[in-house]
Amino acid sequence: MNLEHMGKAAQEAAFELATVATAQKNQALAIIADELEANKDAILAANAKDINAARESGMTDALIDRLLLNEERLTGIANDVRNVISLNDPVGAELDSRVLENGMRLSRRRVPLGVVGVIYEARPNVTIDIAALCLKTGNASILRGGRETFHSNVELVKVIQVALKKADLPAASVQYIDKPDRELVSQLLRLDQYVDMIIPRGGAGLHKMCKENSTIPVIIGGFGISHVYVDHSADISRSIDVVENAKAQRPSACNALDTLLVSEKVAETFLPRLAERLNKSNVEFVADDAAYSFLEGKAAALRHVADGDFDTEWLSFTLGVKVVADVAEAIAHMRKHNASHSDAILTNDIQSAERFVNAAGSAAVYVNASTRFTDGAQFGLGAEVAVSTQKLHARGPMGLEELTSYKWVGQADYLVRP
Repeated sequence: MNLEHMGKAAQEAAFELATVATAQKNQALAIIADELEANKDAILAANAKDINAARESGMTDALIDRLLLNEERLTGIANDVRNVISLNDPVGAELDSRVLENGMRLSRRRVPLGVVGVIYEARPNVTIDIAALCLKTGNASILRGGRETFHSNVELVKVIQVALKKADLPAASVQYIDKPDRELVSQLLRLDQYVDMIIPRGGAGLHKMCKENSTIPVIIGGFGISHVYVDHSADISRSIDVVENAKAQRPSACNALDTLLVSEKVAETFLPRLAERLNKSNVEFVADDAAYSFLEGKAAALRHVADGDFDTEWLSFTLGVKVVADVAEAIAHMRKHNASHSDAILTNDIQSAERFVNAAGSAAVYVNASTRFTDGAQFGLGAEVAVSTQKLHARGPMGLEELTSYKWVGQADYLVRP
């Protein structure tokens, strides 16, 4: 595999995609959705190989769930692609426009980024999300998935490339690095002659490696410790519902709850009731001393917090718990422990809510809502290519607009500068 050839092919495809009409891009997306359903047997057979390998390696059930495709999920993925068709194409849209004193009409027009390299782990649906969003925005993509979903991803990209050919678009619009050699990742990160942006989706180690080794701009996202703070004024019963959803609805997701912070004024009442609820999901509580005293004898699985636990993205049925004095201490804890992804406050006090929203450094902040809403589809963006936790260009779920840049366009009547 020659990555330079792959990069050159992607760049050529990007040049063509930049001028393709929305109707043709939508036609390609419709064909991709149809081909996913038409080739479901081959896709699910490939996925079964990945699932079997994951079980043999001792992977947890929660992580295996991230890898799993079934007929229902595949139909959902195809429908997500069809949903992207219904979204407005941002390419060509004007951000603003004005006429200068010299008569020139000056505007900013949205344009594709060019070639996007995405390095990601686990979930095979990410392959389709990236391909669909990049295609809609006129970007070519070079993908490198994790070894856990190797067979699934190879089959999915085959289906995508067949669909692209049927839509008279270059197959190199979506390419996949199908060799396990880690050196190929390093080569991709230095392919700045052809690739315009790198988006890593995975753990902290992957993001650190990309930041330190890439000669291409990197969008950082996907990792961060998600917190929920239960304020003294919160509705206890309804807060338990939200915490349960944030932790147990899909614990392997990056927006699932990692650390629960509870006001000392309600901890004695709240934590035993929460334990009774979360025992049904076999949640293990990892508690500081104060929280431990309220959970002891109530939580089915409980241990004292150890160094590093509050810095752990659990991705499982494990929940860190800490009792805090107030919203100020909750915010201080969050600042210390990488609150950059999704964080929430449960409160009936508007001042506490505003203080939390303004102080939290997270890409997505919620008042009286689960952290599980940080998702492109839930935000009405269609699919997402990543959840950005950096502070430049894009933050939160990266949809269509976040996959574009802009150019200045000046229009005049043969104007010359004096």
